[in-house]
Amino acid sequence: MFERFTKDARAVVRGAVVHAERAGAERVEETHVLLALLDREGSRGSFALASLGLPPGRREGLVRDLGEVRRRGGLSRADADALSGLGIDVSEIVARVEEAHGEGALAAEGNGGRGGSGGRLFGGRPFGRETKELLTDTLRIALSRRERSIGDEHLLLALTSRRGVPAELLADHGVTYTALTRVLYGHGREGEAKAG
Repeated sequence: MFERFTKDARAVVRGAVVHAERAGAERVEETHVLLALLDREGSRGSFALASLGLPPGRREGLVRDLGEVRRRGGLSRADADALSGLGIDVSEIVARVEEAHGEGALAAEGNGGRGGSGGRLFGGRPFGRETKELLTDTLRIALSRRERSIGDEHLLLALTSRRGVPAELLADHGVTYTALTRVLYGHGREGEAKAG
């Protein structure tokens, strides 16, 4: 599959590996792919983000939001809301854990997070199960559009088509599958089925 990746898509995958290594994560996760996509400039994915109000110089809000998710131990806002419905105050739990163990105690990535073990791609950390599924979804999206190459825009589309923290954070900043499709392909192709 990786022979179909454009130089921009390969740069995102390599960047995700770098983000995982910097964070001390055992595996490359979807959030590392998101961070690598946010690093890009001058690509179709970067153009789409800028068109939706996230130009390269204004992406720090999304990165800050991702840091808050990490601080909550990886719980998305939807997870925190669901727990709140059960009477569990995630903010209070985070505060107590940080009081006892230090700020950011739940944010440690060295444990590898969710997902199984995986092969090493692009010479770095192995990819987690969800990240492998993301890459498969990326291929499906490109094939559904009859595109021969997989670009960073397909990685971005795949992230927004899945459930989880990256899609939630992107949606909070106006970047949804539908909005991306409109920016990348125009109005005529919005109704096509998405991957996943």
